[in-house]
Amino acid sequence: MTFDEMLDRIDPALTRFVRFRMRSKHDAEDVLQETRLAAFRGFDPAMNEERFRVWIIGIARHKCADWFRKRTDDLPLDELPEGGLVMSRMGLVDRSPVAETLEELSARDREILELHYFDGIKVCEIAKRLGIAEGTVKSRLDTARKHFKEIYPYPPKGANDMFTKLPEIMPEYTIVPSKEKPFPVKWEEVMGWFIVPKLGEKLEWAMYDFPKRNRTEYMIEEVTGRAEVHGVEGVEILAKEYEPMENNVIDGRKYNERRLVAQLTDTHCRLLAEAHEQGGVMRYYTFLDGDDFLNNWGFGEDNCGNETDIAPKGEITRRGSEVFKKDNRERLDVVGRYSVTINGKTYDTVCVMDVDNYCGDGVATEQFIDMAGRTVLWRRFNRNDWRFASYKKLWTEMFPENETITVNGKTFVHWYDCITDHVM
Repeated sequence: MTFDEMLDRIDPALTRFVRFRMRSKHDAEDVLQETRLAAFRGFDPAMNEERFRVWIIGIARHKCADWFRKRTDDLPLDELPEGGLVMSRMGLVDRSPVAETLEELSARDREILELHYFDGIKVCEIAKRLGIAEGTVKSRLDTARKHFKEIYPYPPKGANDMFTKLPEIMPEYTIVPSKEKPFPVKWEEVMGWFIVPKLGEKLEWAMYDFPKRNRTEYMIEEVTGRAEVHGVEGVEILAKEYEPMENNVIDGRKYNERRLVAQLTDTHCRLLAEAHEQGGVMRYYTFLDGDDFLNNWGFGEDNCGNETDIAPKGEITRRGSEVFKKDNRERLDVVGRYSVTINGKTYDTVCVMDVDNYCGDGVATEQFIDMAGRTVLWRRFNRNDWRFASYKKLWTEMFPENETITVNGKTFVHWYDCITDHVM
């Protein structure tokens, strides 16, 4: 089914879900509109109706929480997600963001919030219980709510390494074509995840929206050990996901953990499995799950993965901002050699372009890879009419300031970039 068909079937339940949580019908409509737009942006046609329902409700929960966090007059703690199972090195553990945030507050703040929000006691009754004036109770509640908001949302305990190397604003960079021929390179990174699946590897990377250049999603990855899926050996990667994009939001959380299993051979790098917690259940997907896996986590014919030995094939060529693809098939190829200067450092790179391939039809990407086989810069472009039926606007209308390229004469508009700690 298309996005519109799927939304039509789910929309009544979605509307009830949001209106039950919001203070007014007007506020609910604002949140519903944001939810529908965010869902459209991240819609995966491979979803069935049940997956779509769970996913879009998670986005709505996230949007409701955002709406309340932006208001300073009140903080309805009873609306915030109260927890769920997450995968840690010790296995599945229960984590409650609200409870852990309360632990960080003073006993005075914690007491007044628990009495009012969790015990459901009215202000007048709290005043009698504590032997203080009602005005004092209201003042203490205001102060406690303010202190709560200052530290919620927060990196879950054990994940305070979030605030490390990558800046909140994308560093300025330049891309200069080289007259030299592209060099062959061994590129062993997992497609779309930037980490090399070898024991001891660690990586941080972030996504930046344009034209504001602000950081959105942030990822910390680490190879944690050897793993085997259906008799195929690989390594396990723990991926800590902060402030995920709408299409990656799970149960409204601003922090997720995924377990990936990847395999590196002499010729290819591929994912074998992915696992994440949703609705209090760990959900596992493997390379034997067909399209449910391939459309979200796999790459290449029969999930063969991406080739590790890369050199120009002549399937995609480029002259300046003009890109030419050999035919209408999905293609990935080296299109030239470039000097990329970012964060005060200059890298000699080859540019790998992907058109209609890993990110789907109507999407082109540039990936600048240095001689060590590491990504220096990754950039995404959307075809001007990409998902026009839902956006009702061309991308040149939505982002008139952003850079454009052409692919076989069709305009593509720059959307966002990714960099890793390799350049920091």
